[in-house]
Amino acid sequence: MLNNFIVAIVERILNTALKLDPSLSDRLAPIAQQRLLIDIRDWQQQFLVVFTGQQLHLYNTTEQQFDCMISADIQTLMALKNPAMLTQLIRQDKLDLQGDLHIAQGFSSAFAALDIDWPEHLSGYLGDAPAQQLWQLLKQAQQQGKKTSKQLATTLTTLCQDELKVTIHPLELEQFKQHTRQLKSHTAQLELRINQLLQAK
Repeated sequence: MLNNFIVAIVERILNTALKLDPSLSDRLAPIAQQRLLIDIRDWQQQFLVVFTGQQLHLYNTTEQQFDCMISADIQTLMALKNPAMLTQLIRQDKLDLQGDLHIAQGFSSAFAALDIDWPEHLSGYLGDAPAQQLWQLLKQAQQQGKKTSKQLATTLTTLCQDELKVTIHPLELEQFKQHTRQLKSHTAQLELRINQLLQAK
């Protein structure tokens, strides 16, 4: 019951995106009526996506009839926001694909190019100036969030490497690798020398 409720919400969001970005329908038109089955491995769930030409339909299903199926974990599927990653993920065995590759690429490319003019849509509710100001504030908050996240990651890395000594510094790791390679080379030379001496006897 809960799955059907979530699927209905996601379907509504997708169809709202169709209204907010009219060019999305044009980008999806070449793959209209094609059935894309998405198998989310770590959720053990399958969803069928179909664009009818006017609307997107999403079904929670166990049906095995499809024109294209992609199977991966949720993190890998999120990487498909970049259509260029599709073939790379297949080569890395992180994603399985059956059927027509162009259908998966079509859906991925269509949503990757999603361009919603939020200030324009918000202006209908707030007016032009407030909508523009709100959008600017949201963009600034997003940029600040990225900056803070980067700073936090740097601070945490420094804390673990320098203060707590939980992990080693990348330079220390590189030095360790270099010393290991040298030791391996010296050991091979020593082994070769010993073998030569044994054969000389």
